Amino acid sequence: MKKALRIGLVAMAVAAVGSATAVFGTAQTSEDYLSMPYVQTAVLRQGATGGEVKELQRRLKNWGYYNGAVDGIYGKGTVEAVKKFQRKNGLTADGIAGIATYKALGMNDSVKVLEGDKNNSGSNYTNSDLYMLAKCIYAEARGESYTGQVAVGAVILNRVASSSFPNTISGVIYQKGAFTAVTDGQINLEPDKTAMNAASDAMNGWDPTYGCLYYYNPAVATSSWIFSRKTVTTIGKHIFAI
Repeated sequence: MKKALRIGLVAMAVAAVGSATAVFGTAQTSEDYLSMPYVQTAVLRQGATGGEVKELQRRLKNWGYYNGAVDGIYGKGTVEAVKKFQRKNGLTADGIAGIATYKALGMNDSVKVLEGDKNNSGSNYTNSDLYMLAKCIYAEARGESYTGQVAVGAVILNRVASSSFPNTISGVIYQKGAFTAVTDGQINLEPDKTAMNAASDAMNGWDPTYGCLYYYNPAVATSSWIFSRKTVTTIGKHIFAI
């Protein structure tokens, strides 16, 4: 299975539905998800939402360009902050976050997505992959915050990219002993809208774990080995490690 993301020309479709990102509706079923084309937007402008916008806002806020909420909504405040950043860095101050702005911000995953589109690699995650990732997120982390759910998805994708693990999402999830939710059957639960969106954000490059390959709940973990892994961050009840 090919692993890179496919980028669509979302702007035209967005005008028809009044949204700048692919957001999953509550009325859709699992069959709908599997039949829909999986599209990611990487160029961000006013009206966009999602994890990539949050990362943009977080960086702008850390550097003093943005003083609003890190809410994942590309509103007027975010536009003005992007313009301010662009002017300071000698870029075209249009308030749109594209490849030059991403490079200046150090958002390397977003740069790779856009450069991949230019290179026309043609590889992609499938909608079955998206659905499978959402199922695991829901089964493993539905009680966690949204960021915590994205983090679980990111760990799975980091494993797919690592030579130490299977190179498919299903291969990683069903690797023997890898996930409690597979062992106890919770993997068969139907993911909700939040889990689907978290899976999408993880596929779009948002990694709150900074490249972690493992996570565990110290209150219930029984493996002494997992406690030996280097901790990178803690999100909710989960410790994320490498």
